[in-house]
Amino acid sequence: MKTLKSLIFVFSCITFLTACQQNETKESTEFKVDFEKFTLDNGLQVILHVDKSDPVVAVALTAHVGSAREKEGRTGFAHLFEHLLFLESENLGKGGLDQMSARIGGSGANGSTSRDRTNYFQTVPKDALEKMIWAEADKLGFFINTVTEPVLAKEKQVVKNEKRQRVDNQPYGHNSYVINTNLYPEGHPYSWEVIGSLEDLQNATLNDVKEFYNRWYVPNNVTLTIAGDLDVAQTKKWVKKYFDEIPRGEDIPEIEKQPVILKSSKRLFYEDNFARLPRLSMTWPGVPQYHEDSYALSVLIEYLSKGKKAPLNKILIDQEKLTDNVGFYQYNSEIAGQIMLSVTAFNQTDLNVVANAINDGFKDFELNGISETDLNKIKAGQETDFYNGLSSVLGKGFQLAQYEIFAGDPAFINQDVKNILAVTPEDVMNVYNKYIKDKNYVATSFVPKGQIDLVLDNSILANVVEEKIVQGAEETFDTSVAASYEKTPSSFDRSMEPPYGESPELNIPEVWKENLDSGIKVFGIENYEVPLVQFELQIEGGLLLENKEKIGVSNLLANMLTKGTKNKTPEELENAIQSLGASINAYATDTNIIISGNTLSKHFDATMALVNEILLEPRWDENEFELLKASTKSSIKRRKGNPNSIASNEFAKLLYGGNNILANSNSGTEESVELISMIDLQDYYNKNLTPQLVLMHVVGAISKSQVMASLHTLNSQWESKQVDIPELPLPLIPETSQVYFYDMPGAKQSVIRFGYPSLKATDKDFYASTVMNYRLGGGGFASQLTQQLREGKGYTYGIRSRFSGSNYTGEFSISSGVRTNVTYESASLVKQILEDYGKNYKDEDLEVTKGYTIKSTARAFETLGAKLNMLTNISNYGLQDDYAKQRESLVKNMTVDDVKSLIEKYIKPNQMIYLIVGDAATQLDRLEALGFGKPILLNLEN
Repeated sequence: MKTLKSLIFVFSCITFLTACQQNETKESTEFKVDFEKFTLDNGLQVILHVDKSDPVVAVALTAHVGSAREKEGRTGFAHLFEHLLFLESENLGKGGLDQMSARIGGSGANGSTSRDRTNYFQTVPKDALEKMIWAEADKLGFFINTVTEPVLAKEKQVVKNEKRQRVDNQPYGHNSYVINTNLYPEGHPYSWEVIGSLEDLQNATLNDVKEFYNRWYVPNNVTLTIAGDLDVAQTKKWVKKYFDEIPRGEDIPEIEKQPVILKSSKRLFYEDNFARLPRLSMTWPGVPQYHEDSYALSVLIEYLSKGKKAPLNKILIDQEKLTDNVGFYQYNSEIAGQIMLSVTAFNQTDLNVVANAINDGFKDFELNGISETDLNKIKAGQETDFYNGLSSVLGKGFQLAQYEIFAGDPAFINQDVKNILAVTPEDVMNVYNKYIKDKNYVATSFVPKGQIDLVLDNSILANVVEEKIVQGAEETFDTSVAASYEKTPSSFDRSMEPPYGESPELNIPEVWKENLDSGIKVFGIENYEVPLVQFELQIEGGLLLENKEKIGVSNLLANMLTKGTKNKTPEELENAIQSLGASINAYATDTNIIISGNTLSKHFDATMALVNEILLEPRWDENEFELLKASTKSSIKRRKGNPNSIASNEFAKLLYGGNNILANSNSGTEESVELISMIDLQDYYNKNLTPQLVLMHVVGAISKSQVMASLHTLNSQWESKQVDIPELPLPLIPETSQVYFYDMPGAKQSVIRFGYPSLKATDKDFYASTVMNYRLGGGGFASQLTQQLREGKGYTYGIRSRFSGSNYTGEFSISSGVRTNVTYESASLVKQILEDYGKNYKDEDLEVTKGYTIKSTARAFETLGAKLNMLTNISNYGLQDDYAKQRESLVKNMTVDDVKSLIEKYIKPNQMIYLIVGDAATQLDRLEALGFGKPILLNLEN
């Protein structure tokens, strides 16, 4: 991926008849995504889908090329190329789509690479559609001349930083590499990782780039998908205008299926620098995407590992208490697939015991199989998942492109329907026997340093190459040097950016509100685009109401709420939720306990009846409580090896100090969780859960009257009592900056968290400050931090700054992961950017900020999740229903002087906490040069 967020899109969501066997309704309807497909003379496949529910369009360009088309020795090249294609093209100029995205109010140009395809996408206001078509055509046909040696050198650093962040600096990060190099034979296109190796990335040449582009980035290997509020006839004209003259490339041969046959099982182990718990992974050869057996395999995997009844869970979690989670999934790709089982065991657990328990779970399934009822519950969940996947125009566009490229036709959705509905219990048992029972597999044991005694018997040491930290090892470059080239000829002047279309109206959803006698405040939005409802019941309190001696009570309580009710065992409650195709989750935050749900609208009443039961009639199951405590302690233990988790926890301690309860993680510590009893949970429940502290948010295909009727039981039976939230001590801004260091020996990146206490979300300057921050670090590739640390220096994969706050507190923070050997240089550059931000802020900065902030409001309320967030803002912070329009007016009237005043008031580089989590042996002493004294080492025991 190109940006900080790791976006995961589920391409394999399947639709099917809503009147499946498990539904009691007699209705039978088929959900369809209408589309129009056409092909240009040069081979470009174009798919259009009209959805006028919001004034936005999603544009996705998908090339049928991924890591499987690479050459050995140039691994990671498809992914590197994904990055390069964003940087510049002949007519877009430097900054490419990223720069344009900021001006037009886009969601941010992004991309992703898999084994078999690379895509580029974003959602924009509908008035920018022609601009996006022009830009995507420029990338496809007018790009390669702009790539220079310095540009390639810099982007290599960015991609290597991404690999360090995602792989080298993470617990179990090398597990996938070990599995794939041993599952697939040498030379198989899936035997190397999509992200590649650091050595191969470094060896990529400019000629490699040009060869790759000319071979694969041709119209006859690309699909363009446009979905949203569009005029089909006009869109076709634009597509033909901008794409038609891009020449067709050489024919692209179909890649042959290359299934894997393991001649024997393999067992490998590795001592992981970041792991704190042992993990066993078992991988079997599977099937390619859309293979006839993939449907029964998806049912098998879910049945074996999801829920209280799952055979693997019954043995490993409930009976043997070896782990708190069993991960089981398919990784199906174009030419082959794999079936992957992963168990992160509790502390000091022998992985041989885990393997034996897995075998016992399999035997349980062999004996009992799967019932028709359980099969239909799984199908019900798939139906809801499908609708969730279609809640955005981008999701619809992705799904259409997926079928086009890998099934040959977007209409393959109809065959998918038949395939999933045709799965029988016998099919599920057959694929188990065919792919798992007594079949060879690859087993990997990843254990903490010094715990080799826990690995699977007869395992051999895996071959993993760890990067050495060498100061000054990376090459330097100057990306400011302009490329010199002769422009690619065109039949018209492509340097002229197309004009905006008709400006979309800001479409603010209508909000309804109701105050119930018990004190519950209800906020809702009706939306009938898809037959779904999302809701969130928020109970104020969370960590704020806990005893400092037993931190973790609210977190345990929230999780206990869904572990059965007075009249339903945990398994019976789970079955009741699953049979509706619904989800109900409960969790705690620093300030709330939240019960959230997602359900088909026809099952809303039944889902809410279960929520009533969960809240009013908790089960207090002692066995579940002990399992939950073990799971929580295991999670806390795992996070001790994750540099990002460590940074978050340590930053909170430094920010709030010892007297503020928010200095603690709401999960608690291993020690505090061990002290918590069931009585502690019951006391918290009885004293602190009251309808007077409840905000209920509901969005979707449901009327106000239906919502109110569903809340009758809660309103009439839930005891209302007064609960006072304690006042928090005010965290103080440091008088002078101080550097703190948490040692992670051998870390391949330094995780940075810089910041200080700042504005609450309710402060009059809060929103204005987020606008001020856009060009500093809130605007992605439009921000100075990204432009200088990533694009200018190649120090990081991504960096951001932000103001975040609640009713109780607020903070300003800067976060990133930077290459270890430029830790000081990165911190120094951040400090310099902060010091210069106010004096260098210009009219151009404000113009870009206004362009993005005002135009992006067209996307503000597209999905159900976005509408739910709108209700949260209104209910928690006292905002007006039309707050988006009020904010739009505020931004339009902002001046450069206004922004500079905010910078002077709220950006304080010399009164900040500078926290680094990294390798102290090589980096700690260098940070003294920042000028804030000797860094304080936080974990002296290391």
